[in-house]
Amino acid sequence: MQTAIPCLVMRGGTSKGLYFNAADLPADPALRDRVLLAAMGSPDPRQIDGLGGADSLTSKVAVISPSARPDADVDYLFLQVSVAEAAVTDRQNCGNILAGVGPFAIERGLVTPGPARTDVRIFMRNTDGLATARIQTPGGRVAYDGDCRIDGVPGSAAPIPLVFADVAGSSCGALLPTGEVVDTIEGVAVTCIDNGMPVVIVRAADLGVRGDEAPAILEADAALRAKVEAIRLEAGRRMNLGDVSGTTVPKVALVSPPLAGGALSTRSFIPHTVHKAIGVFGAVSVATAACLPGSVAASVAVLPTLSGEVAVSVEHPTGEFTALLSLSPDGEVVSAALLRTARLLMAGQVFVPASVWDGHR
Repeated sequence: MQTAIPCLVMRGGTSKGLYFNAADLPADPALRDRVLLAAMGSPDPRQIDGLGGADSLTSKVAVISPSARPDADVDYLFLQVSVAEAAVTDRQNCGNILAGVGPFAIERGLVTPGPARTDVRIFMRNTDGLATARIQTPGGRVAYDGDCRIDGVPGSAAPIPLVFADVAGSSCGALLPTGEVVDTIEGVAVTCIDNGMPVVIVRAADLGVRGDEAPAILEADAALRAKVEAIRLEAGRRMNLGDVSGTTVPKVALVSPPLAGGALSTRSFIPHTVHKAIGVFGAVSVATAACLPGSVAASVAVLPTLSGEVAVSVEHPTGEFTALLSLSPDGEVVSAALLRTARLLMAGQVFVPASVWDGHR
């Protein structure tokens, strides 16, 4: 006997995952997590007995429900399902998977589409923040085809602008959780920042690397990984996150001068492997740090005059990610807009053993 659960498989940005209506999952979080582990095929490095793709970027879940808030249409909970461990965490948000939330809400009838464009207001439960996804809906249907290209995804698709406000300190309580623009951890200068994603920013040169190496080369450097993890663990404590040894936040971003006309180059540990690109909120935090005078990121960044609206191009292993930041007259980042795409890959049911869940909520 197996239990069938309705879901959509979607690519959101440079990630891929399972999208569920909360009403179709168990109400108990612990049981829900066991169901999601079974759906993904975890714990198993290959995730051979589930829908996971044997990579943290393809082992993600969005749980969506109608919102009771007057300023939101739907609530979105992001869950990271571990590949090789029996673990599910809600300690972080995911802006890539967020790109598919608006299309899901329209496809599943949670939001009524407009005749040309539909703005879906999303309450992000992980961080208590709000985002607006602008979805093209010609004729009242989600458009997935288009000419928008984002690095890390082949081909092109319809653009999905994501507009964020008030995400500073969403996980740590403050934009600069330690109260300092620069801290010293393990003898290395770092900037600890949270503008949607807690990130510890380190100059690549201070760790003895260039910052343009392929992710596999950095991952193979055991001494580097040990140093990065030591910095991350202490930074987590200072950033009000407590013991982060078993969590995926904060991330650690190695920064270096730009190589392809951007503002700066990055290699992002997430936290123990190196991202093939960079996460949406990670890019926002790095871009914000680049605009902070005296920060580690600012020390290597090449930026125009910081006033009004600033486009910050964050280079990563497979291209670049541009964050459009709106600055107040005193230089404070007040909002960020990002461009993502998404595509519906499959609509149907995922099956889990009845011994895991019999379908009763």
